[in-house]
Amino acid sequence: MCLSIPSKIIEIDENNFATVETLGVRRGVSLDLISEPLKIGDYVLIHVGFAMEKIDTQYALQSLATYKEIVSQMHSGKISENDGFMSDMDQKDGFNK
Repeated sequence: MCLSIPSKIIEIDENNFATVETLGVRRGVSLDLISEPLKIGDYVLIHVGFAMEKIDTQYALQSLATYKEIVSQMHSGKISENDGFMSDMDQKDGFNK
């Protein structure tokens, strides 16, 4: 299972390479795998240095808010990796820890 956090396009250069920001962290990614036009401000899902899919801004912002809430609860001790909050997903995908 992969976790892809929405990333916002900050810059695009002439070689179809972009700088994206993910929760305050900037990195470079290739846009070569996406055929539709992309612009600064768009959100994409990235995997191993490539933008894989353009996603809706509202969906991206909702996903980021959910991710921040999970991280906040983990830091506060309200949930932990051992709580099994993803166990249903693990079983459904056939993934065993």
